[in-house]
Amino acid sequence: MSAIAVDRVTKRFALPGNPEGVLALSELSLAIAPGEFVAVLGPSGCGKSTLLRLVAALELPTSGSVTVNGAAPGRVSANHALGVAFQDHALLPWLTVMGNIAFAVASRWPSWPKTKVQEHVRKFIELVGLKGSEDKRPAQLSGGMRQRVSICRALVDDPKLLLMDEPFGALDALTRDQLNVELQRLWM
Repeated sequence: MSAIAVDRVTKRFALPGNPEGVLALSELSLAIAPGEFVAVLGPSGCGKSTLLRLVAALELPTSGSVTVNGAAPGRVSANHALGVAFQDHALLPWLTVMGNIAFAVASRWPSWPKTKVQEHVRKFIELVGLKGSEDKRPAQLSGGMRQRVSICRALVDDPKLLLMDEPFGALDALTRDQLNVELQRLWM
């Protein structure tokens, strides 16, 4: 069974006054095996982000189907958790770094006591180089730091599948290289 299967997917976005809308993907099919590391490359506007949003069940295809571990993406169980880190960090502005990441952990493991959640979060905060920034809110962070929080939030749930849409784009070269190496280590 494929970890991700995309079968003849077409995605159109509606536009006012344009009955055809904008075609983002046309009859796309692909299968990604469990454990496979795949990069989707192409020019801006070719549908890469749309594909990831379909796999993450944030969009629905106009036609065709997407399955993750044999199920519709929105029905992926906790055993097959899906981590997502997009270009836009989408942090909750009223929560601190610790709070944003702990929110993800507590959602995945609601029975964990607060101390266990915080201990788990601290390991990942250190992993992405944000130690010392735990109590800062997103507005107090640089763009690269906000992106690292987003990456941390995607990794902290121990996902079986990790979707990343240019997650290192806002990072400085040194941090980008460190996270590339760390991501490969985690994948192995």
